[in-house]
Amino acid sequence: MKLKTTLGSKVYQFTNLKEVFAKANEEKSGDRLAGLAAENVQERIAAKTVISDITLADIRNTPFLPTDQDEVSAIIEGDVNEKIYSQVKNWSIAELREYILSSEIGDRELKRLSKGLNSEMIAAVTKIMSNLDLVQAGNKMEILTTCNITIGQKGTLSSRLQPNHPTDNVDGMIASLKDGLSYGIGDALIGINPVNDSVESVKRLLHATNDFIQEWKIPTQNCVLAHINTQMKAIREGAPADMIFQSIAGTEAANRSFGITAELIAEANELAKRQGTGTGPQHMYFETGQGSELSAEAHFGIDQLTLESRNYGFARHYDPYIVNTVVGFIGPEYLYNSKQVIRAGLEDHFMGKMHGLPMGVDICYTNHIKADQNDIEDLGVLLTAAGVNFIIATPMGDDCMLNYQSMSYHDVATLNQLFGKTPAPAFLEWLEKMGIYENGHLGPNAGDISLFS
Repeated sequence: MKLKTTLGSKVYQFTNLKEVFAKANEEKSGDRLAGLAAENVQERIAAKTVISDITLADIRNTPFLPTDQDEVSAIIEGDVNEKIYSQVKNWSIAELREYILSSEIGDRELKRLSKGLNSEMIAAVTKIMSNLDLVQAGNKMEILTTCNITIGQKGTLSSRLQPNHPTDNVDGMIASLKDGLSYGIGDALIGINPVNDSVESVKRLLHATNDFIQEWKIPTQNCVLAHINTQMKAIREGAPADMIFQSIAGTEAANRSFGITAELIAEANELAKRQGTGTGPQHMYFETGQGSELSAEAHFGIDQLTLESRNYGFARHYDPYIVNTVVGFIGPEYLYNSKQVIRAGLEDHFMGKMHGLPMGVDICYTNHIKADQNDIEDLGVLLTAAGVNFIIATPMGDDCMLNYQSMSYHDVATLNQLFGKTPAPAFLEWLEKMGIYENGHLGPNAGDISLFS
């Protein structure tokens, strides 16, 4: 495996594959904080040149975290389809990119290929793709999943309705819920981030959302995004949860900092199937985001893009209903400005899709990052063009509980109108019965919460 190249008159020699991976990344403040980033543009180009000629077998034979030291690695490697891998193992990363972007290669071929790739291979090809490459490739893949309804169909853009409240007040949450539904938001999920992680509080929110869904016969799913242990206790005590949520990471050590293990995730999945209220077959919801392993001091010298790809390798083992990256939420230490946020959002969506995942994005930023609402609207347009499965939406784009800026209910409705997309079919049918949609777009009752009085 050749780890050096010459650009002009200068020779660039890299110590190992881990260094090449890190320095081939587009600029990320997290990689620089970790001391892993390329020193300049020239070194980044050199690293991209080297990684382009590396084969898939080279990557698999040079594990960054061996399977006997990390359960995430063990799961990723155990899920590789050996027959498919054997057919492509001698491809270079450049050849993999050309195959993915070929006009003759579509959804079926990419889904098959993905089963023979590990997460580091998918990370490698992402590093040599442009933003437009990531949009094109992501748009090729249609990933369908079903909990109570099916989402992910071509021509649709689903959404998670996030009616958070700073005190978990049920009346306040329901008011926001009505507002979102009136704009056609919520087919992927009605999901609440609770302030109070107690079992009783989670049960109260689950019952409130379930009661509302049942009263109005809404074809959707509910979830309260407490810690997985809290949700499991609530379900065992009879709370109506359609799925179970958990934030995950790309290393075993980072997952343990979240208070989770692979065994616990498997137990939760089985519990959701046995005692959850979702019809399935998919019952899990995972959330990720570049930089979490570094913040947990559990990155082992691996760059944040590669670790994010490992998130998706871990997630696909459990056949989730939805997965989303929260891009721009952690802060400028990991993604410094809008350019880095936009790049990371496109990377994460593509890598998730290449793992066969139903990928969504929380397109967001915090007020101490160098970004604004125009920037995340730009990313919303790019991700919609890329065929993102769903987007998270908050009232007026301002989450009053988590204190960050996201896409608004109006933004998602606008993206659907702009691209000629609709919510998922079952949800769209309900919206049309309510007069919220008419002939595939917002109708006369859109924005009227008195519908639910």
